[in-house]
Amino acid sequence: MEIEALLPRSRTPRDYLDLVADPRVDSAGMRLLARSPYSFVRLAVAQDARTDAAALSELLGGEFSEWDRNCLLRLVAQHPQADRDVLLKVLEEIAVHLDRLTSRPYAAAIALASRRELTPHEVLRLQRLPGASRRMRRGVGRALAARR
Repeated sequence: MEIEALLPRSRTPRDYLDLVADPRVDSAGMRLLARSPYSFVRLAVAQDARTDAAALSELLGGEFSEWDRNCLLRLVAQHPQADRDVLLKVLEEIAVHLDRLTSRPYAAAIALASRRELTPHEVLRLQRLPGASRRMRRGVGRALAARR
């Protein structure tokens, strides 16, 4: 269903957030909402199970604060619709952050380690990056061990 038809004439950011939860919104509508100027709407899209891999990929290209970016990476890493291509994008972004010591996407790294779409070798390289904490390395190791 067209999202414009679901929105009131006079719109607020809350209307867009409410639309994410509307069961009439299909995957095409979720892709449109993934381009929302409101980061809280885009994070809600990342949490919704109806969001497909194309919308998740779109979300990864969006602008977020550091805190919201780390949350997004974790949400996408855990998302049931995230395919290998999307997960590889998350992996690369986490690696960049850990290599440059710009943020701490530890929860996303641990979530990725539990995904069978990625090989253990691909995920283990995160442990060797300068920004990897001891706690993150242990969490990644435990998640990989749980996959066996």
